[in-house]
Amino acid sequence: MKGIATNALRGLKRPDLLQRSAYVNGSWLSRLESLNVVDPASGDALAQVAACGDSDVDDAVHFARAAFLQWRDMLPSERGAYLRKWATGMRENAEDLAVIITAEQGKPIAEARGEVSYSAGFLDWFAGEGERAYGDTIPSHLAGSRLVVQMQPIGVTVAITPWNFPSAMITRKAGAAMAAGCTMIVKPAPETPLSALALARLAEDAGIPPGVFQVITGKALPLAERLLKHTDVRAFSFTGSTEVGRILLEQSSKTVKKASLELGGNAPFILFCDAPIEAAVVDCMAAKFATSGQDCLAANRIYVQRGVYDHFVEGFAEATRRLKVGHGLEAGIDIGPMTKASGAEKCRQQISEALWAGARLVAGAQDNPLGGNFVMPTVLVDVTDDMRVAKEETFGPVAAILPFDDEGEVLARANNTEMGLAAYVYTRDLNRAMRLSDRLEYGMVAVNTPKFTGAPIPFGGWKQSGLGREGSKHGIAEYLEPKYTCFGNLVA
Repeated sequence: MKGIATNALRGLKRPDLLQRSAYVNGSWLSRLESLNVVDPASGDALAQVAACGDSDVDDAVHFARAAFLQWRDMLPSERGAYLRKWATGMRENAEDLAVIITAEQGKPIAEARGEVSYSAGFLDWFAGEGERAYGDTIPSHLAGSRLVVQMQPIGVTVAITPWNFPSAMITRKAGAAMAAGCTMIVKPAPETPLSALALARLAEDAGIPPGVFQVITGKALPLAERLLKHTDVRAFSFTGSTEVGRILLEQSSKTVKKASLELGGNAPFILFCDAPIEAAVVDCMAAKFATSGQDCLAANRIYVQRGVYDHFVEGFAEATRRLKVGHGLEAGIDIGPMTKASGAEKCRQQISEALWAGARLVAGAQDNPLGGNFVMPTVLVDVTDDMRVAKEETFGPVAAILPFDDEGEVLARANNTEMGLAAYVYTRDLNRAMRLSDRLEYGMVAVNTPKFTGAPIPFGGWKQSGLGREGSKHGIAEYLEPKYTCFGNLVA
């Protein structure tokens, strides 16, 4: 396993996509202080990336403000052309981008390839959506006046992005902001800066003007705090934990910034007796184990009606045992390492605590022969709502299965959380599906499918799972401000 990622990076068709310098105002900035990037599967050092300081942040904000004054005045179609060219560059270099994602994040290469395609799709979508940022004409209540509402770009924006989707969470934010006429500074997670810098290199290839898209690398919270202090930064978007989201929201409140937050999840997967069990097993595997379980949409509490509980557990456990664990760059791997050692330790703690409290382990093992950041895909059954594995987001390949009796009971249990990002419902009963879709306190509900994301949909949650939406027409609205104008004295 040692050396797999470093050798793969040496074999990139475009070595210049592996950047180690921050990208500010169209220039690449190296710094004496650096940040180590490692392969989470082996611990191998991959690169040392520039660790930016306060002065770099200040410069980036200054350049972003200057660039905004020109970028906002371009026609939406002109901005869209830059985004489409950027997306084309991503597709032309898709394999290199996927290798970089897997090397620094750990996910299987097949999933990394899917993320690259997903990422480019946001740029294409918002390239067109920028031309549809319509305003309103209001029937006037004032004689001789005309009332108009325009949607105008908010200004300099910031994206603070996570390590689990190091490419897609950038384009989903930057595509919307830039299409709206805003400039954007990206602060990627310190674990996965290489993907962000590769995107910056391709943005440079696409001719995106200096200052419009910038990437600041370094320690997370100090850079974020400095960015959010700037009055010239008018909006920010963050994807990550609810705990960090609260901190950033508090910091941004001092300068009253517009905030878009995509935070934690604790997704229920609700399976009723009338659903086809074999198909539900396949779909629940996808909902639980994508990105090695390190996904805010991952099924965290799998509620199965008692009449099919044993049947489902048997099929799900057997499918879990077949998953192949290893380095994401190896062929046929289903589950890669946890990106952070703390994530692996949290999984192990949840397993131990659940077993101590009476849950049963029917697949997996507490000790992984690969060691390090690897966690064996694990299935725990007879889990109860008061166990930590059910109360907290796991963010790893640990499945908790809980029995239930009836619809009213499972609805109350599913809603009994401060999180409200996504929920899954499996039933053949259309009336039941409609009732639950209405009553589940979640921003997104998937009925009889594990796949529901994409550029056209409004991604986001309720309660402490976030604020605002990403993707769709609602996503670009996060970077636009309505301006009302009243034209008077129109009657001679």
